[in-house]
Amino acid sequence: MERAKRTPRGTRKRDVPLTEAGICTSALRLIDADGVEALTMRKLAAVLDANPMSLYHHVPNKEALLRGVARMVGTRFRTVTLEDSPWQERMRLLATDFRTLAHRHPNLMAYSFSQPDFIQPEDPFWVELTAVLDAAGVPELEIAQLAALVCAVVSGVMIAELNGALHRWSNLQPTTPASGEHGPMNEDSGEDRMFRLVLDTIISGMEGRLAVDHAGGPDDQPPQNSLLPSARIPRQLRPAAARCEGESPENPVSDVASGFDPRDQ
Repeated sequence: MERAKRTPRGTRKRDVPLTEAGICTSALRLIDADGVEALTMRKLAAVLDANPMSLYHHVPNKEALLRGVARMVGTRFRTVTLEDSPWQERMRLLATDFRTLAHRHPNLMAYSFSQPDFIQPEDPFWVELTAVLDAAGVPELEIAQLAALVCAVVSGVMIAELNGALHRWSNLQPTTPASGEHGPMNEDSGEDRMFRLVLDTIISGMEGRLAVDHAGGPDDQPPQNSLLPSARIPRQLRPAAARCEGESPENPVSDVASGFDPRDQ
């Protein structure tokens, strides 16, 4: 009895049409299993039982596909909104939930953290982070800058966790121990504890700076220690082009005008 010939893969009519969402979902499964480097359009087409060329009707290339997958995962981020809770508690919960998402898809998130556009203004994480900073009393003009710094610190810690660097660094021994002898190796790096320490440091730093800012300066002037960097730069640290026209290199008046007092040195 002659066996029926099977239609070649990718040429059979699919029961469900290809969609960008379906393509991204299948791509995420492959990334979770084998990593970003192992993902190819041909392998993805095989999983979807589709012709590889048909994928390009929905995603132009692998880079666009990865952006779509990262965007899809970002929109799935969920955290409990505790609007009546202290901003410190909201910050801890938000960062912890973000870390949970990163460990749920470590291969994708390790790749995404290396991309400058991995967080977008409409991402739920960014929306909630800026809301927490607003609730903390951060001046409106400084919210985006401080949120960017929080993202940089947290994502940097996440990269070190996901690639194993944090575990290795936490077990490094000092080259010259104070006791003169090497102590026992730390078998448990305690990454959960270390992440809490990171959050404690971020929150404590914010509390200190906000306390200074809210205290204000003399005569109701804005405080000197703002979250924004000071525009006053000592003359010695300014490039020549930044000096005022006609300013003498030895003129101490320019130092005072720029906010620098040589007596402070």
